[in-house]
Amino acid sequence: MTLHRRRVKQTRSLDERMAEQAAKLKDRADQLPAGAERESLLKRAMVAETGAHLVDWIQSPGLQPPK
Repeated sequence: MTLHRRRVKQTRSLDERMAEQAAKLKDRADQLPAGAERESLLKRAMVAETGAHLVDWIQSPGLQPPK
């Protein structure tokens, strides 16, 4: 018996999904009082934003392949 990997067709780009995730995490963090859980959510949001910016940078037309 072989297992088949479930394939999902993404309808939105990676940077859009990461930006949305960052916004959701920031909203959740804003509802919490200062503390470790809030800081954890803000850190995760920052990582998601950084990932979205990296995707934009990688896909930019100014990026040249190494020679």
